[in-house]
Amino acid sequence: MPPLVRISNPLHATASRPGFTSCARPAVRAGRRHDGFTLVQLMFSMSIGSIVMAVCVPKVEQVKRQARATIIVSDMRTFASTFEAYAHEKGDWPAETAAGEIPPELAGQLASTAWQRVTPIGGQYNWDNNQQHVGVRYRAALSISETSIAPLPVDQDMLLEIDKLMDDGNLSTGNFRVGVNNDPLFIIQQ
Repeated sequence: MPPLVRISNPLHATASRPGFTSCARPAVRAGRRHDGFTLVQLMFSMSIGSIVMAVCVPKVEQVKRQARATIIVSDMRTFASTFEAYAHEKGDWPAETAAGEIPPELAGQLASTAWQRVTPIGGQYNWDNNQQHVGVRYRAALSISETSIAPLPVDQDMLLEIDKLMDDGNLSTGNFRVGVNNDPLFIIQQ
């Protein structure tokens, strides 16, 4: 016969005998369970997450704004180079066209998908030959204009961002200005 072992918890006494199993549950302290997080812990975690989001979201929006402005600046400079090369070669500027339409003279030279697409700020690119904007006539200019398929919301902060990248940071001076209907205007020749 095996020696007797003294067990202080009578619920576990059956576990020491061969052939018996215990049905006892682990002890629970006065109604408390430690399976999850407390409300204070959850609130603390959520407040930290909120602070992180409050810092990150504006930065993400700023990066998006700068990316859109950079695309506009790049497109305008590329298009202006194409129009200037045409004027240098032919001795005159291409004929006026509606927004989103490629001047026929530049059909093979201008990237049609870039010219005809909706710009990152809305509207479509527009070639202005000998057009008047805010009381001043410009011989050659590129603008972004609202069309039936591309509305152009007025966003002064975005236009200033573009002007800072492209020109002098002032929308009333330099080569990048605000034209008729607050359309962005890049002046190639006055």
